[in-house]
Amino acid sequence: MKPAPRTALIVGGGVTGLSTAYHLARRGYGRVIVVDKDGLGAGSSRRAAGITTGLLWSETGVRARKISVQLFAELSKTLPGYHYHAEEGCLNLFTPEAWPARAALLPLYDRLGAPYAVLTAGEVRARWPALRVPDGFVGLHDPVGGYSEPPEYVRALAEAAVAAGVEIRVPVKVTGWIFDGARLAGAMTTAGEIRADVVVSAAYAWTGPLLQGLGLALPVKAFVHQRYVSAPLAAPLRFPAVNADPWGGYVRPAAGGRVLMGVETADRNEHRVTSADFRLAELAAPEGLRERAQADLASLLPALTGVRWEQEDVGLICFSMDGEPVVGPVSAVPGLFVGAAFHSGGFSYNPAVGWLLAEWVQEGRPSLDLTAFSPDRFVAAAAADYLATTVPQRQAVRRRH
Repeated sequence: MKPAPRTALIVGGGVTGLSTAYHLARRGYGRVIVVDKDGLGAGSSRRAAGITTGLLWSETGVRARKISVQLFAELSKTLPGYHYHAEEGCLNLFTPEAWPARAALLPLYDRLGAPYAVLTAGEVRARWPALRVPDGFVGLHDPVGGYSEPPEYVRALAEAAVAAGVEIRVPVKVTGWIFDGARLAGAMTTAGEIRADVVVSAAYAWTGPLLQGLGLALPVKAFVHQRYVSAPLAAPLRFPAVNADPWGGYVRPAAGGRVLMGVETADRNEHRVTSADFRLAELAAPEGLRERAQADLASLLPALTGVRWEQEDVGLICFSMDGEPVVGPVSAVPGLFVGAAFHSGGFSYNPAVGWLLAEWVQEGRPSLDLTAFSPDRFVAAAAADYLATTVPQRQAVRRRH
C-alpha cells in the first residue's frame, strides 16, 4: 500500500503563509492547506510598504534577503500581474551621527557579496533631483533593492499557489489544536477538524493568541504603523524606495504616478493583540499625524507638498525581543513551525522565509542556517519579563524593511 500523502496546514493567509504554501506545493510535498480567519492578505500584508533591501544588520538577515531579492526577480518574470520594481534600487539614509554604526557593517556586505554604494548627500541629489538630502547625510544605496505593490503580489502569489495545488480555505478560524501523543497533529477550525503532519504558524500579529492554546508565549510585540498613498501627481517622479529613518518614515513611488508614504508613531505604546478576533480595522492613526508626516517628509521629497491623499492604511509591525525574526520549528511542540516577527520587513522576507520553511518541512533542514532566528533561542524568564513590560515604539529595536 502507498503511504497516505503528507498534509501541511498553514495558519495565516498573508505573504509568509502564501509563500510557504506555494513553495511546499512546488516541491511536491503533498497536500497543502492555507486557512485564514478573514481573507488572503487581510492582515498586515496588504498594508505593507513593500520595500526591499538586502543591506541588513546580521549575517543571517543579509543571507536571507539575498534569497528574497533573487526570488522577487524570478517571481516578477513568472507570476502574471506581478512586477518587482528594482529600476532605481533602494536608498537608506543616515544622519552623520548614525552613519558610523552602519558603516561598520560594510565589511559584512563585502564578505557576503551584497552590492551597495555609499553616496554623499550631493551625489544623492545629483542622481535623483526629486530628493533634497541635507549636507552631511549619507546614502547607502542597494542597487538590487526596490519595492513591490503588495495587493498585486498577494493576488498573483495566491493564484500561483492555487495553480500549484494549494487549498485555500477562508474565512476559517482555528479554534483549538489536535495532538497525536506529544506531537501536534492538526487544528480544530470553524470548518471542522484539519489533520496535518506539520502546522506552520504564519499569523504575524495574531501569533500570541494563536499559540497561547499550545502553552507558548513568544517574546513578540506589535506596534501600530501608518501608510498613505497619494493621488496621481502631475508628473511621475524618478526616485528610489527610500528608508528615511532620520524622518521617522519612508517614501517610494507607487502605481499610477502616485507616492506612498509611511510613518511610525514613536511615542505610541505597543498594541497588545490578546484575541484572535482582533481586526486591524479597529486601529486608527492619531489625529493630524498624516499632515505632520507630510510636512516632515516634504523636506526630503518636496513633491509631497500639497499632494492629495487617496488612501490610509493602519496596521501592525511586529518585533521580537532581540529584533530578529522568529523562524523555524518549536522544540516544545513537535510538528509546529513558526514564521513571525519580521520587524517592518515581513514583506521583504517572505520569499526567502517561504522557501526556507518549505525546505525545512520537507527535508528536515533548510539550506541556510537559521539558528539566529530560532524560536528556541529565548530564555524563558527574560521572555516573560519582556512580555510583562509595556514598550513604546521608540524603545523597540529600530529596523526598517
